[in-house]
Amino acid sequence: MNIKKLLFLFVAASVIAVSCTDQDDNLFSVPADLEVQDFVWKGLNLWYFWQGEVTDLADSKLDNSEDYISFLNSFPNPADLFEHLRDPDDRFSVIVSDYDQLQASQQGNSDSNGVDISYIFLNSGSPEVIGYVRYIIPNSDADGKDIRRGDIVYGVNGQSLFFNSETDNNLNLLDPTNYTFNLADLTVTNGVRSIAPNGRNIDLTKTNITENPILIASTIDVGPKKVGYLMYNQFISTFDAQLNGAFATFQAEGVTELVLDFRYNPGGFVSTAIALGSMVTGQFEGQLFTKFRYNDKIQPQLTDAQENRYFVNAISTGAAINSLGLTKVYVITTGSTASASELIINSLEPYIDVIQVGTTSRGKNEASVSLYDSPSWTFGDAQLNPNHKWAMQPLVSRLENSAGFSDYTDGLNPDIVLAEDLTNLGILGDETEPLLAAALTDIANAGRPSGLDSFKIVPIDFITDSKLRTITADRMYIDLKVGKNDDALQNHKLIIPQE
Repeated sequence: MNIKKLLFLFVAASVIAVSCTDQDDNLFSVPADLEVQDFVWKGLNLWYFWQGEVTDLADSKLDNSEDYISFLNSFPNPADLFEHLRDPDDRFSVIVSDYDQLQASQQGNSDSNGVDISYIFLNSGSPEVIGYVRYIIPNSDADGKDIRRGDIVYGVNGQSLFFNSETDNNLNLLDPTNYTFNLADLTVTNGVRSIAPNGRNIDLTKTNITENPILIASTIDVGPKKVGYLMYNQFISTFDAQLNGAFATFQAEGVTELVLDFRYNPGGFVSTAIALGSMVTGQFEGQLFTKFRYNDKIQPQLTDAQENRYFVNAISTGAAINSLGLTKVYVITTGSTASASELIINSLEPYIDVIQVGTTSRGKNEASVSLYDSPSWTFGDAQLNPNHKWAMQPLVSRLENSAGFSDYTDGLNPDIVLAEDLTNLGILGDETEPLLAAALTDIANAGRPSGLDSFKIVPIDFITDSKLRTITADRMYIDLKVGKNDDALQNHKLIIPQE
């Protein structure tokens, strides 16, 4: 390989050199109308976790400039090129045409009417779709309206929802800024669900809101034990201080048991997951939390220290972490539990007893990164291409715990199996809510069998939910940042911070 220059990457504040191919030297120019496609190919050629397994991402693609340009030209839509280059095992990489929306979504900021809702098939084998309200986001348009957890949505603007396939459905009714939810009553007879419209119609308007991922932080007395309960709905680094504050309260109230409710948490920043894991424990500072595995271009350049992320003693603001020093934690999961939520479970298991309550998690063991069309691939680069706003969020690494385990693409299975029951969802945070009650019962029984894991209800055939319909969806991401001095920019230094 003819190497013309080096691209320097800082991983966890350390410098590593990654050899790049001729594409970084602009040995031939690409027509202006293909600059986005060129950005897509080159970004994936360097960063993509499966780069070595995708034929059309081989370095040899650049051996002939005419062939390369012809290849790019065969994909007038950059999104089609991105999809063409995706590995069949990749379920989560994404490309966007407006990076402003991507950045906002990563910080929990998006256009929403405030109804967090899951869409499922009414019954197995039927195309009929219903939505069940999981919770209402505080200070949103829906907050204060006649809609609440457990309500059943059967239609939008008077049209019943259906889903035959990814290309044959009418879930696009949920896309406009304004629409009306049509509600129904649900009954279950001999395992078969049926609905009856109840005349309730809720007008909703999407506004730009920032959702605090800490929906509930409370303490519950279980006999002599003080149990902390945290319903945490996304790993958002800008709320690290509030998360740390919740643990300060747990400390002050003498919490000795903890329930983390991740049932609707699709993931987020790895840095926040590490911080939360360190808040749960505290006795493992400096020990391995998770290990990153990159593609064959990047991985050989890494030192041992550069591959690893460790338990920490401070959050992103520099404030000391408020830790509980626990040796056991309960985690509530469903099929909507993904990414950084699963990272917490997998990374803590080699160190403490993790009791998983609920149903199998989604199975997202890879991390992605935001790539922009600039020499350093970052948004902060002074040379960011001003001609377009395309950006990518490709999977770039697989995460394993300190025991070397990362094989949970089929999800992490619960110790106490209990699915949400649409006829008895309960009130989130209330000690009688079924999934929380299962955790509290296990705490009260000191882990002795209670028979809860034999409880069966009508299965929920999941399609999507309001979080998965956002840009970031169920992704776990690390941040790339350009060095702050001019020399760093000129030398194409790239930072993947410990965060």
